[in-house]
Amino acid sequence: MAFSPTVLWLLIGVGFCLVELLLPTAFISSVMGVSALIVALISLVLPQLSWQIILWMIISVALVVLVQRWVPKQKASSLMDDVEAETLTEILPGKMGRVLYEGNSWQARCGDESLAIAPQQKVYVVGRKGNTLLIMPENLLHH
Repeated sequence: MAFSPTVLWLLIGVGFCLVELLLPTAFISSVMGVSALIVALISLVLPQLSWQIILWMIISVALVVLVQRWVPKQKASSLMDDVEAETLTEILPGKMGRVLYEGNSWQARCGDESLAIAPQQKVYVVGRKGNTLLIMPENLLHH
């Protein structure tokens, strides 16, 4: 089954926007999705797929640059206030896992790389490196 370029761009746009809902990517996926939706409209008057791809890349880069101005900058390892979260998966010593933080699933690692944390445990977010939260078990921080 062959899709028209317009339908293809609509599917790509919706797909990227859905990825942003499931995995926080600092708005990169949503920007690429919005760019694809814009190109879907443009494809109605510009039928050459190669030009559509070039426009999608240009619009995506331009929107990423614009969005970065609105997103507050944060140091890679800055400490945050102790904020509660809950582990979704087991976090083995020195390994990554997932936590539920502010209603979203985040990649996380224990601040003490010698500790393991079981699933469904209350933890505190003590820092962040990129899209990875640094957490500590509740029982270690509040005796």
